[in-house]
Amino acid sequence: MQTKLSPIVAGTMNWGVWDKNLNTSEMDHLIHLCVENKITSFDHADIYGDYTTEAAFGKALAQSTIDRKQIQLISKCGIQHVKGRPNKIKHYDYAKDYIIWSVENSLKNLQTDYLDVLLLHRPSPLMIADEIAEAVTKLKQEGKIIDFGVSNFTASQTELIRQKTAINYNQVQFSATHHEAMLDGSFDYMQVHNIRPMSWNPLGTVFREDIEQTRRLKKLLAELVQKYHFGSDTLLLAWILKHPAQVIPVAGTVNIARIQALYKATELQLDQEDWFAIWTESMGNKVP
Repeated sequence: MQTKLSPIVAGTMNWGVWDKNLNTSEMDHLIHLCVENKITSFDHADIYGDYTTEAAFGKALAQSTIDRKQIQLISKCGIQHVKGRPNKIKHYDYAKDYIIWSVENSLKNLQTDYLDVLLLHRPSPLMIADEIAEAVTKLKQEGKIIDFGVSNFTASQTELIRQKTAINYNQVQFSATHHEAMLDGSFDYMQVHNIRPMSWNPLGTVFREDIEQTRRLKKLLAELVQKYHFGSDTLLLAWILKHPAQVIPVAGTVNIARIQALYKATELQLDQEDWFAIWTESMGNKVP
């Protein structure tokens, strides 16, 4: 049984020192704003802000007085960064003791008793499925995590771990400009095994790069805005939500107007031809 997350998840990577550097009151306000707009799930990773953003969020969450049962906290572990820790080189660590320590450290920083979902951040060639399963089993038995998944794992890497312990989520890159997951078998595999995809960077590079691909998409989106009376960002999220794998977008915006518009994507049903039109303009050619 999968933990129920909100249809769109708030990504916190940019909330801290890596980008917006929000103070406690600003984070508190943003948490409330998300919850008020039906975004109740918050995506973290221990490394965000060079291991500082979880603690900043935890302080704001405690100040917010929001009922913990009203929200869902997701976090990731496994990446050993050079900044924020005495590591000589960036690497991955999925030893049993490290996973357990990492989760306990995230719980302390987030000021909570449990994570709704724990994800392994990126696959490691040295990961041992049995050790990972032992850590996950212990954490679940102790009530420190409710659900478990992976992030940026291929189908075969996911299957390696799934043979030892249940996997319910895989957070991958997916957007109108980065749609490989629906073509390389990743989403097919997830649907077969009832694994929900989460999509990081769901708006892709449409608003960040000025290249032929994004210019084509912007031109089409301008026409679709007139047809549907929704913003371009909402249309791009609706494009993701239409996929039968039931993808959950992880939206990292801190813009108030955009947060207020996020949930509207769940109410927008793109016509099939418009969905294919967006894909076509992204590829720059007709479907085969």
